Amino acid sequence: MAKILVVDDDELIRELLADAVGRRGHTPLCAGTLGEARRILAREEPDLVYMDVRLPDGSGIAALEEIRASACAPEVIIITGQGDPDGAELALRCGAWDYIEKPTSVDRMVLPLLRALAFREEKQRRHAPTLAAGSGIVGTSPKMAACLARAAMAAASRVDVFISGETGTGKEVFAQAIHQSSCRAKSRFVVVDCTTLPGNLAESELFGHERGSFTGASRRQTGLIQQADGGTLFLDEVGELPLSVQAKFLRVLQERRFRPLGGEAEIKSDFRLVAATNRDLSAMVRRGEFRDDLLYRLRAFRIELPPLREREGDIQALVQAHLAKVQDPLAKDAVEASPDYMDLLKAHDWPGNVRELLQTVDMSLVSAHGDHVLLPQHLPLDLRVRLLRRSVTDRAEAGQEPALDGDGEAAEGAEALKPWREHRSRVLDKAERAYFSALFLRTNGDVARAANLSGLKSARLYELLAKHGLLRPKRGQAPIPEFPE
Repeated sequence: MAKILVVDDDELIRELLADAVGRRGHTPLCAGTLGEARRILAREEPDLVYMDVRLPDGSGIAALEEIRASACAPEVIIITGQGDPDGAELALRCGAWDYIEKPTSVDRMVLPLLRALAFREEKQRRHAPTLAAGSGIVGTSPKMAACLARAAMAAASRVDVFISGETGTGKEVFAQAIHQSSCRAKSRFVVVDCTTLPGNLAESELFGHERGSFTGASRRQTGLIQQADGGTLFLDEVGELPLSVQAKFLRVLQERRFRPLGGEAEIKSDFRLVAATNRDLSAMVRRGEFRDDLLYRLRAFRIELPPLREREGDIQALVQAHLAKVQDPLAKDAVEASPDYMDLLKAHDWPGNVRELLQTVDMSLVSAHGDHVLLPQHLPLDLRVRLLRRSVTDRAEAGQEPALDGDGEAAEGAEALKPWREHRSRVLDKAERAYFSALFLRTNGDVARAANLSGLKSARLYELLAKHGLLRPKRGQAPIPEFPE
């Protein structure tokens, strides 16, 4: 007997489905809002969820990945009275079992329930495949979890894999993880960067050639396809594969046989193909830049990697994992990222994705000069400027004026403006007091550590602490900051 959650703001739909579910021996649970559904989901752990698209407090499709990623990982059937092809595609891509338009019969809504429950029961009996330890993939966001699950499924099979995603999302890392987790892990992982294949020598690089097959062929060369025999052939940026080579490569995919340039006999190569691209190959097909038959063949099993801006909660995990990887394991004090530093990283949209993020962390480590805490000041200047400009622009578009009086309150009218010297002095005083209060909180009042972290000499540090009233006058007592309100 399964638990079935029906989420719909239409009471009649809830009652009809609850009755149909109950008559088939299952336990119906009902919710009229997403908030109520989340509470029931956490408490009851249902096996399947019927989810309406338009709910009073949000979109059912927008919440789909969150629901699929919950502890009970229920199957989800979308039901909607507003049929939309784009919405249907999005629902299926986000993991929905089915997409049903209302009005329809109760039988039509219940049939996918029976199939989904049978599938779920069989899936629970089987051991779900996982990627090998040490795959190097970091992330627990719903979209990343779905990609990891598909990668594990691919690794456990012999299917060719097509990985798409923006630049820097980790396509090669996923390709290597699939290889290392498969039965081919002990054989070679051969990388072909299609962007660097010379147009006139692409066939020679892929298929190899015999001696004397063309001008300059002074010796026999084994092609990359043959080198991948028994292992994995990774075609990176397959959209750049020369059009003249695509037809021949399609035949290799179909037959797993090829003939080197100048050769007489065909050679067999048993390889698994993993192809990756950041381009829209469908659009390239329409422009005549890519063969449609090759595209159909490549898309046997697809993994679409999300951009970093859509991986909620993964930035901090990526930064921590990278810091642990690059640091000296024998170092006395580990480098850590301050909350302010992490807040700025999370505010950026990262067009270069994970690659750009990790390069930024590396540059911050260089700027830190051995400091054990990464601060916003350690970020590259161009990034800090972009984030500041965006913040100012967002406030301007929202009709909010920045604080000008140094006390955190926006000035009202020209009368509230102070002379520049007075304004600057007040703002700097406030910033200094906040910084040194936070500094003493982090160092537990240890002046030596505070001086080392701030880069100030002890005498200058004492002078500034006294200026802002952060030192107690009693002799022999550790300085304790009086935190500003």
